[in-house]
Amino acid sequence: MEKEKMQTLTPEQKDFLMKSIRDVPDFPKPGILFKDITTLLNDTQAYTLLMRHLEARYKNMDLDFVAGIESRGFIFGAALAAKLDIGFVPIRKKGKLPATTIAEKYALEYGVDEVEIHIDAFRDKDGARVLLIDDLIATGGTAEAAVKLIKDAKGECVEAAFLLELAFLDGAKNLRKTVPVYSILEVH
Repeated sequence: MEKEKMQTLTPEQKDFLMKSIRDVPDFPKPGILFKDITTLLNDTQAYTLLMRHLEARYKNMDLDFVAGIESRGFIFGAALAAKLDIGFVPIRKKGKLPATTIAEKYALEYGVDEVEIHIDAFRDKDGARVLLIDDLIATGGTAEAAVKLIKDAKGECVEAAFLLELAFLDGAKNLRKTVPVYSILEVH
């Protein structure tokens, strides 16, 4: 199915989802306005709307796996994989996966962090079609590392999806240089 024909949310639906997300000022440090998705998750109407929308968008993309970035990407990714009747693959912080992994480092504001994927995450299916999902894209470092991991594990990241894009930080803009990006909601 062509992208232009995929289901999109109406402005009213987007507004409803945005209003279901709580703003928490000065978390985790002064000057940050944290977007708390727990209020969306415990709102049956909002979470159902979101998951039905994601299912409609991706059901005809011939995906093999959904990969979710730790930890909030697990919430959306595992639920979506179940709806699509495909496998879920966790992308975790270093040292959290029990078997042989591949790792990718990425820059933080003050230092470097690392994410990992199991080397056999896609069950040795070369070219597995993978959707990457997470709750938020800010600077994009974690997402860029996750896309590289999918490729290193012999998968093809067909799209990266995010509930929220902090558009003023250019993470999605930079990620679009390597993979299509779908952001449901944008914060400017």
